[in-house]
Amino acid sequence: MSEFPLWQLSACDLAAKIAAGEVSSTDAVTQTVERMRAVNPKLNAVVDDLGDEAIAQARSHDEQMAKSGAIGPLHGVPVTIKENIDQTGRATPNGVEAYKAIIAPDDSPVVRNFKKAGAIVIGRTNTPEFSFRATTANELHGRTFSPWNDWASSGGSSGGASSAVMAGMGSIAHGNDIGGSLRYPAAATGSATVKPGLGRVPAWNPSQTAERGLLAQIMSVQGVIAREVKDVRAGMRALVEYDPHDPWMVPMPFDGPALGGRPKVAFTKNMYEFELHPAVEQALDTARDCLVEAGYEVVEADMPDLRECARDGVRALFGEVKVMLGDEIIKHGSDTLKKIFADYYEVFDPHEGKDLLLAMARRNHYHRQFNLMFQDYPLVLTPFLPTPTYEWDRDAQGIEGVRETLEAGIYSIAFNYTGLPGGIISANYNDGLPVGVQIVGPRFREDLILDACEEIESRVGVMARQLFAREG
Repeated sequence: MSEFPLWQLSACDLAAKIAAGEVSSTDAVTQTVERMRAVNPKLNAVVDDLGDEAIAQARSHDEQMAKSGAIGPLHGVPVTIKENIDQTGRATPNGVEAYKAIIAPDDSPVVRNFKKAGAIVIGRTNTPEFSFRATTANELHGRTFSPWNDWASSGGSSGGASSAVMAGMGSIAHGNDIGGSLRYPAAATGSATVKPGLGRVPAWNPSQTAERGLLAQIMSVQGVIAREVKDVRAGMRALVEYDPHDPWMVPMPFDGPALGGRPKVAFTKNMYEFELHPAVEQALDTARDCLVEAGYEVVEADMPDLRECARDGVRALFGEVKVMLGDEIIKHGSDTLKKIFADYYEVFDPHEGKDLLLAMARRNHYHRQFNLMFQDYPLVLTPFLPTPTYEWDRDAQGIEGVRETLEAGIYSIAFNYTGLPGGIISANYNDGLPVGVQIVGPRFREDLILDACEEIESRVGVMARQLFAREG
């Protein structure tokens, strides 16, 4: 028997126990659904409870196991899906009241790949309106709370995913990221994630009626959030199966070729015009020391043109958003969201017309410069934000709130703009909240990033254990 309840187990450990016949899928899913129904009323992370269907599916999985073995590597593992991608027969409202009647005619590739791996969806998680805030709240479902305290943000836009998985509502949570929406929630809640690079995980919504803008296509990616790094790896391995609906998808193994030793790591604390908080600096120093202890060579070095890349990237993205989504936000957005977008446009001065095209052309320059750096340093340890977790509605507190949550996220947006992967792992615990750092690397080397994150986690500890310990 496990020393922990089934809902606390990692996805990898749970899958191993189910495959060995030590526990049933039915027991694993039933206990996790019970946990979800006990804690979700306070957190409001899961906004579409699929528990009854999940338990019935788990029974079917047990029958399948008895007949012919496991369906896949995540057989019987409970997972959640963010409510902005399609799942057959469920609403895909993207946090918007006016979209709540959009019912998916089929599964998106992420849902399909999870099912092929044997995972069981127990619920769908909350996202802010249009999935475009650094926190998770909307008029359709309300606010998602942090599992740590009521003051802190659960992050955005995958805040429902991060809050759910950290509270034990599923072992792996799906999320996505166009400007930080996997990494903000992971940093805020102490969970682990890797934002995959462009072309890694197939993305497509069967319910869509028009194509997304070009920048949205190349900056937005699908991924997972989990309590432990090994579960991020397991989830990503399940999701990278090819799907022809996504023209950007590149079919290739998740694990890349061995490098013949530990990769050299560049290390930077440079926040440019933003002040680095002492707790974040301590987290960076701790992460560096963990990597050195694990045998990595860590060298201080700044990334070339990082600040210019981040500025161009966010101005280009908001230039496209203003054209492609602006009317919908004015028509269907809440007063809060419309005020936030007015602040976004003031802070980021969206690129338009020729300036937008020139900025998109410069994207190649930034990517090239980063690639050249990766020749010497295959990994880079960076801050994610200059400050620890922020107040839950900080991005709605005017210009200064937008600057603190989004403009300061230069190490977030730069890697969306260039389509490069970046992982988040906690390396400090400050004032009752985790503090995350970021590790970035070359395209298609999420495996190297997770290796490094795992070394930090093994020395700092799994943050969810502190949450669970509070419950006794």
